Amino acid sequence: MDPLQLKSALGAGLLSFPVTAFDANGNFNKRPYQEHISWLSGFKASVLFAAGGTGEFFSLAPDEVPAIVEAAKAAAGDTPIVSGCGYGTRVAVEIAKAAEAAGADGILLLPQYLTEASQEGLYHHVKAVCEAVSIGVIVYNRNNAILKPDALARLCEECPNLVGFKDGSGDIGLVRQITAKMGNRLIYLGGMPTAELFAEAYLGAGFSTYSSAVFNFVPALAQEFYAALRAGRQDVTLRILNEFFYPFMKIRDRAPGYAVSAIKAGVRIVGFDAGSVRPPLTDLTEEEVAMLEKLVAPYKS
Repeated sequence: MDPLQLKSALGAGLLSFPVTAFDANGNFNKRPYQEHISWLSGFKASVLFAAGGTGEFFSLAPDEVPAIVEAAKAAAGDTPIVSGCGYGTRVAVEIAKAAEAAGADGILLLPQYLTEASQEGLYHHVKAVCEAVSIGVIVYNRNNAILKPDALARLCEECPNLVGFKDGSGDIGLVRQITAKMGNRLIYLGGMPTAELFAEAYLGAGFSTYSSAVFNFVPALAQEFYAALRAGRQDVTLRILNEFFYPFMKIRDRAPGYAVSAIKAGVRIVGFDAGSVRPPLTDLTEEEVAMLEKLVAPYKS
């Protein structure tokens, strides 16, 4: 898939980040991972992100990423697969190259490890990854990697395969400035944890879509919410927010890292052997799993 095709696919509908399945020893578990990917592909996500944030990219060894991408590609049918990528520049470049060789249709560049960086440093970091591959690249604005409009404009001029901007900062003023400056040069993706909670605000800021973590275990509900959002059916979005997303938020907020752990618990609840999260994350308690089971029960597909 060339970068412009990826850009078109990213803007065509709802996106999601499958969890990465691990076995009892914490190793990548290919068979249940592919079973889950195959199931998700039937709910028409426009793009799936392998080894992304919800897929625990931060706890994967770099050499695990291409194997996960390859497994996702084999199971996803016609659904494009974008690979997570990150860490320092040299490591990110190597991951990007390996993911492309494994068949990834694009790269999602997550924030670099640990340190803050100047706009000039972020510019060179993103440019190096873009120049290392021929596939499309999406940059993820979040935490210690916040690109400002001028640096992003330079990258858009010099990197034709930079096709997407994903935001997890929650800074609506900044992202509106970016969408106003860049126009349709980029596709804009909402990337806040539990993105549906912020989807209406981001839609008003020029973001046409977002990545849904709950698509992992209630894909039909996630698609219903997205369709209602795009159709301006606030009666439907408010109902789903109150019935599902706000109660889910209460579970998610009970401990740090549960934005991932609760998703993986949901995947197990609907019947897929996703395994536990890797340290430093922790799994939900039995009490919290029971709370999530009760919430999910009416929406099982």
